[in-house]
Amino acid sequence: MKTGTGTRMPRTPLARTRRTARAAALLLAVCAVPTSAMAATTEPTHVEGQLPSGATYLMDVPANWNGTVLLFSHGYVQAGSANPAQNGPDAATKTLLLAKGYALIGSSYASTGWAVTDAVPDQLATLSAFTDRFGTAGRTIAWGRSYGGLVTTAIAERHADRIDGSLSMCGLVHGGVANWNNTLDPVFAIKALLAPDSDVPLTGLPDQAAATGAADAMTAVVDSAQTTAEGRARIALAAALHNIPGWNQPAQPRPAADDWDAQQANQYEAVKGLLRSAAFHRRQEAEVRAGGNMSWNTGVDYAKLLGQSSVRKEVTELYKKAGLSLRADLTALNRAPRISADPDAVEWTSRTSSFTGELSKPQFSIHTIGDALVPVQTESALRRAVTAAGSASLLRQAYVDNAGHCTFSPAEQVAALHTLEDRLTTGKWQGTDAESLNSRAAVADSTTPARYVPYRPTPYLRPYDLAHPADGQ
Repeated sequence: MKTGTGTRMPRTPLARTRRTARAAALLLAVCAVPTSAMAATTEPTHVEGQLPSGATYLMDVPANWNGTVLLFSHGYVQAGSANPAQNGPDAATKTLLLAKGYALIGSSYASTGWAVTDAVPDQLATLSAFTDRFGTAGRTIAWGRSYGGLVTTAIAERHADRIDGSLSMCGLVHGGVANWNNTLDPVFAIKALLAPDSDVPLTGLPDQAAATGAADAMTAVVDSAQTTAEGRARIALAAALHNIPGWNQPAQPRPAADDWDAQQANQYEAVKGLLRSAAFHRRQEAEVRAGGNMSWNTGVDYAKLLGQSSVRKEVTELYKKAGLSLRADLTALNRAPRISADPDAVEWTSRTSSFTGELSKPQFSIHTIGDALVPVQTESALRRAVTAAGSASLLRQAYVDNAGHCTFSPAEQVAALHTLEDRLTTGKWQGTDAESLNSRAAVADSTTPARYVPYRPTPYLRPYDLAHPADGQ
């Protein structure tokens, strides 16, 4: 039937249904995208600025902004090092996200080092600056990696009203107190078993020069020990107390499951890296902020910790090969003079960077399985806290089969982001298994790897969170 001008067609049920569906779709589109996104210019916008704190910020808004803003928290920056603002994990991932219409923002933080008291407010101020300039986003996601994963989780717990969800990548999601306790244990073992007469302090270093001296002295101890079978077995024991995996850098050939010597050689390099960074230099800077030593090993049973370690079998085999008594060394370790914490420093660190596990918005957390700096077991600590707090339904975790810290491909990172977005859109977690994540990664970027695997980390050895009142000294 033809219709002319002014001729009115009868409204059939099907026509009314289609018209209603189109109207609903239009209304949904209008509500989902902020006015600023709809009125975006034909050119992308790049903004650099400075916050009242002195931190700088960086914003990139594409011409086709999709209404979602990603608030990126960057990793640890050594005290005194250059500290530019960052709004994404790497250039390739940023390019992919901008092409898909995401707005990317992030700050430098006002200070370097263990800067959590600066990082969180500076990130929130950056989000406010974005809103003032571009309008309220349709969706806000906090994400970050390494130390930035700690910052992201702090935002997720304490400022959930500012975001819709969060994504932590290789994050310190075990929190500050747990981090410094677990950093103490391997160094304590090295000193007790390989240099028992050394006067090198493990905590309470007065300045960075003293930290350098301590790091150099303990590195020399480890280098000397590596030349003997007995020394290598003891280095492996120290590594086991930090859950350092036997494959922890992408450049290392992946050892066979029973190649204990190759695994130990890889751990030796990671132990030296720990001594040169977190064990002394980063600790000294963090202790200054905390007002004292925030970690302890009073009451710790190192035999029990080794029994829970992911690499305990390797330690057992290397001790047998060296003709050493593992029991005797563990007894000596447990009898060595212990280190006590400063209660005020523990309180400060707990208050500023430990977690309650209380999530009110969805969080997705991903980790490489071969991470020596922030071992994958930190995810077990996060799961422990979130479960105790009754928020387990809001958390999902996934694992990438690669060595190294934060060695994700762009495809893997974008796949994780899209998985979180699906949860925000549908209200249900879907496709968080390895196969689904790899399929999503291949679609996001077929030129970079997709290596998610089914995996369950062993327990974190020194957990501390605010959901467990029994945690403490």
